[in-house]
Amino acid sequence: MSRVGREPISLPAGVTATLDGSRIEVSGPNGVLTRLLHPDMQVTIGDGRVQVTRPSEQRKHRALHGLTRTLINNMVIGVVQGFTKTLEIQGTGYRAQMEEATLVLRVGFSHDVHVEPLEGITFELEGPLVHVRGIDKQVVGQQAATIRRVRPPEPYKGKGIRYQGEWVRRKAGKGARTALGA
Repeated sequence: MSRVGREPISLPAGVTATLDGSRIEVSGPNGVLTRLLHPDMQVTIGDGRVQVTRPSEQRKHRALHGLTRTLINNMVIGVVQGFTKTLEIQGTGYRAQMEEATLVLRVGFSHDVHVEPLEGITFELEGPLVHVRGIDKQVVGQQAATIRRVRPPEPYKGKGIRYQGEWVRRKAGKGARTALGA
């Protein structure tokens, strides 16, 4: 049996989960999340816990077992504490600023790039860091990837927008070739 899937999900105080067919709704202090689950997975809610079971040992069901449990667990974590992705802006003259809820990026183009937040997403600026916050883990990751795609880090000088802690492999460039005598 799946080691991830067989673990029950405990519901903290103030969090409720309701099941309607294959649709689960988790509500908590930060908001409400709804997700449509695979109809083969069996979800039971009771005693402040959510338990996911699978109908058979087929490969498909084994794969869905842990996935379903993780999706529900991420919903519970999201409505309690939320998720954050942090991006770093590196480069001379590269900066970000807020205009109401819109993130405005100045990253070396002849124009400013305006990024509208998706539903349930907020941006926070802290120097060269952009914090993307929300309760849905998938939406937070998608919004962060959209911002990074504006100017991904390049390998020669390392300029661009990267995830905090992301390591960018650097290339030597033309000068290294002449220094080797080639």
